[in-house]
Amino acid sequence: MISAYPQLAAASEFVKPEPVYEVGELFEQSIQLSYLLLLLGLLGVGTFYVIRQVLVRRELDLSAKELQEQVRSGDASATELFELGAVMLRRKFYPAANKFLLQAIQKWDGDDQDLAQVYNALGVSYVREDKLDKGIAQFEMAVKIQPGYVTAWNNLGDAYEKKKELPLALKAFEEVLLFDPNNKVARPRRDALKDRVKLYKGVVAVKSKKR
Repeated sequence: MISAYPQLAAASEFVKPEPVYEVGELFEQSIQLSYLLLLLGLLGVGTFYVIRQVLVRRELDLSAKELQEQVRSGDASATELFELGAVMLRRKFYPAANKFLLQAIQKWDGDDQDLAQVYNALGVSYVREDKLDKGIAQFEMAVKIQPGYVTAWNNLGDAYEKKKELPLALKAFEEVLLFDPNNKVARPRRDALKDRVKLYKGVVAVKSKKR
């Protein structure tokens, strides 16, 4: 049967694709909007990070200024010297950090458990200057004063590993796990060092046989 409205039927054939075109266009626009929102989000996170860093730096500068005034006046306590050394450490002024932390140790009259934190901070400062032997000595003193000080044990293990003394590094990380079995820093480092120490011992054994 021939349609009585041939022009209407033909027109409907051309109208049908339009909804598909509109859906595709909306989909494309939604993708562009998603990219825009993602970009704005990344910019927002980046801006927040920069502002936060500026505020932290400003806070450190103010703290350092106040503490340095105390030191110049000659009234700085051992705790204030420790705090100034810690601020200098965070600001990456390592020689200044070493100076104030050593003064704090010499003047210390507080609890020995807290003194361990001063030795640990001094060890970190030395290691960051690549003075590994001095850093190791401070970490060893820290754990001698406070045997359960897992942060100092972790730092000691890291310093020994940097010095390529793998068995001693392994021992330090194992000490951490005695006090904190689920320590997220020490466990993977201990496991990795076990394999490296076995390999190292195997190489040494082979060299000994050749001699």
